[in-house]
Amino acid sequence: MYPGTFDPLTNGHRDIIRRAVKLVDKLVIGVAINQAKGPLFSLDERVEMVWQEVEPYKGQVEIDVRPFDNLLMHFAEECNANVIIRGLRAVSDFEYEFQMVAMNQKLNPAIETVFLMADPQHQAVASRLVKEIAKLDGEVGHFVSPAIAERLKEKLRP
Repeated sequence: MYPGTFDPLTNGHRDIIRRAVKLVDKLVIGVAINQAKGPLFSLDERVEMVWQEVEPYKGQVEIDVRPFDNLLMHFAEECNANVIIRGLRAVSDFEYEFQMVAMNQKLNPAIETVFLMADPQHQAVASRLVKEIAKLDGEVGHFVSPAIAERLKEKLRP
């Protein structure tokens, strides 16, 4: 399982998905509701965008995209996942993820967490920053697919 808010799905997320499909027979992409983050896109929009972006990988592995609003470990159990895939961009990501792994191991030691390091070209890419650039009418084509760049423009158009 690969969980995230995906608001929006970036090229960094796509890179982790591209690499994750090489490691598993089935990949569940969990789209977190997470209202605390104040998402720009609705849950339905984010799920739809993820489905569109994973289209090229459907022939390689079974893929499912599902929303979730419960504890990550509970969602992983519901999906019968035995691995949670997480992307790491920087040391600050590792510190947070290290704590999460320790807690998740206590909740369910049968589910492993696997970290994939971000490709260097995507290490600075964060959905939060992409939205900020788009809000200020900057070019986001380096950070997201053309389809998502268009969705950002439409969403932020006055």
